[in-house]
Amino acid sequence: MTKKKGIISLLILAVLMAGGIFTALVGLDGDKTGSVYNIKQGLDLAGGVSITYEVVGEEEPSAEDMADTIYKLQKRVSGYSTEAIVYQEGSNRINIEIPGVSDANAILEELGKPGSLEFMDVNGEVVLNGTDIADAQPRSIQDNMGNQQFVVALTMTKEGTQKFADATTKAVVNNDVIYIVYDNAVISAPSVRSAITDGNAVIEGMSSYEEADQLASTIRIGGLKLELEELRSNVVGAQLGETAIQTSILAAIIGFALIAVFMIAVYRIPGLASVIALIVYVIMIALLLNGFDVTLTLPGIAGIILSIGMAVDANVIIFARIREEIATGKTVSSAINIGFKKALSAILDGNITTLIAAIVLGIMGTGAIKGFAQTLALGIVVSMFTALVITKLILKAFYALGLQNEKFYGTAKERKQINFLSKKAVFFGISAALIVAGFVFMGINKANTGEILNYSLEFKGGTSTNVTFNDNLTLAEIDSEVVPVVSDVIGGGAIQTQKVQGSNEVIIKTKTLTVEQREAVNQALADKFAIDTEKITAETISSTISSEMRSDAILAVIIATICMLIYIWFRFSDVRFAASSVIALVHDVLVVLAFYAVVKVSVGSTFIACMLTIVGYSINATIVIFDRIRENMTTVSRKEDLQEVVNKSINQTLSRSIFTSLTTFVMVAALYVLGVTSIREFALPIMVGIICGTYSSVCLTGAMWYVFRTKFAKKAAK
Repeated sequence: MTKKKGIISLLILAVLMAGGIFTALVGLDGDKTGSVYNIKQGLDLAGGVSITYEVVGEEEPSAEDMADTIYKLQKRVSGYSTEAIVYQEGSNRINIEIPGVSDANAILEELGKPGSLEFMDVNGEVVLNGTDIADAQPRSIQDNMGNQQFVVALTMTKEGTQKFADATTKAVVNNDVIYIVYDNAVISAPSVRSAITDGNAVIEGMSSYEEADQLASTIRIGGLKLELEELRSNVVGAQLGETAIQTSILAAIIGFALIAVFMIAVYRIPGLASVIALIVYVIMIALLLNGFDVTLTLPGIAGIILSIGMAVDANVIIFARIREEIATGKTVSSAINIGFKKALSAILDGNITTLIAAIVLGIMGTGAIKGFAQTLALGIVVSMFTALVITKLILKAFYALGLQNEKFYGTAKERKQINFLSKKAVFFGISAALIVAGFVFMGINKANTGEILNYSLEFKGGTSTNVTFNDNLTLAEIDSEVVPVVSDVIGGGAIQTQKVQGSNEVIIKTKTLTVEQREAVNQALADKFAIDTEKITAETISSTISSEMRSDAILAVIIATICMLIYIWFRFSDVRFAASSVIALVHDVLVVLAFYAVVKVSVGSTFIACMLTIVGYSINATIVIFDRIRENMTTVSRKEDLQEVVNKSINQTLSRSIFTSLTTFVMVAALYVLGVTSIREFALPIMVGIICGTYSSVCLTGAMWYVFRTKFAKKAAK
């Protein structure tokens, strides 16, 4: 690159960055289109719509029917937001909370009323129930004349397929119609032209796509085992409050500033280039979150944090390679080119492995898992682009402008080699002791509390208390004045609050309270705020993370892990690399679980996102070391050489492991120090996971691979 091209490149980048910053902060028009203010936020950050349904009928519904209805509704409302939640309230009510929306009436109209749905023949006989419909979707098709038609495509269940085949066979003989009846009103009467035996049908005759969409929505919502009616709907405020958002932003700024200072102090000119690239990363993430209409929540922030760590990591890997090349006598220009080339495989393997997991989780996961997966996948792609393209562009431009002296880039220095393999028995023993201690504490917790971990509202359910205050309290006032009163009465624990917009009503969610505790809370609030206790109501609520959602999440994690390991096996052509990675992942999960058990950190909706962050971080660190082992294996001719290669590879990547862990730890630590209680409960396990992941990748994975390589060498060679 010539000096002129370098100047032009930096000027173009500066203009694009300025435009990006302006768009992110101000927007493209009066509605702030494209700005961070238009990024959808979840219930925990911004609030949304809350709808409560009640089961129709005098008899109390069974637990099985309630669970089935909740699960189906959860699947349906996920179309509005990946973070929408559905949970049971009392014995016969179902509550739906949808973040990122503010028009309850529009949601109710689009979602449809969960009433009774039946398909009837001309004699009034029911031939099909709503539960026999697996899915209903609006479609836009072209007929034989090329005209556009709007239809509803129906997919039957296995039982529904047979029922519909019998009904349509009879109807086509008599040239009849089949009535679709919803809450005793005919909403459609399509004629039957032929017998439908494959379980797929199309309802024609819609005048618009909106009409088809409305009918499809009504059919889907009618396919529930229970008939529901709307009890109430309102717009609720954030669960974490304004303080949580403000402190998180401040923590991010402080954390980023510390990372910038560290990178420039350690890596000089390359460090400055990486800081500029990270600024580009932040701008792109802000714009893309808006562009892809992603709903941002606390688990989503976890995905961004992990991808920031991986963005820093990619730069650290590159800069270490550049210094190594300079140390061998290469010119700075050659060292930059070779450094990027040699770092490419480790960066790609680490990012692609995590991206595979994000894609699987995005497809199979629900709720918090899907939100985490979306931001992680987006962050990984952007981080690879900024590290491999933007950082390289800036470095070459700086070099072209005259910053060509080796002192601006640094040189890898010879350091005393640490014999990690000689201490493998000690490392294995420490890990085993930590894991065993975790199981011991889980057993103690089980004996004392009945639960192995400190499960929060999302896992156990609790009590929802609705309080109508005399004044319209702000979120800050609720956090500082109301929450302490409730906490003192119930003895602490996680407390979530939501403000109902347009009223003085506040929803307070706590652990399950006894009758005495409910009365004590009511009296304490009445004494403190001079409110009428008759304006305070309470209901027991179920967990927002149902057993089905948990099983879906576990299945998604298992499949994601298998896919990652298959990729590692394929890329490294050695199943022992994959086996070592598996053990390291299990180790990290178990150690962090032990931490949860010992410290009694609340296990809530962010728990799974925390674990996934730790797994993603750990696998990336492991791959960097394995990449060096693979590269250095060309010098191995005997067993002693193999041990030397493993130790050499770990030492060569040691600074990368420490620096990457340190920068990511700083970002999360800033969140922990400045954040509110719920954010601290989220950040603390990740901090532990970062330390654990670094330890396992440096001290365990190479040693485990060495053991597998030496113990099973003959078997693997066959």
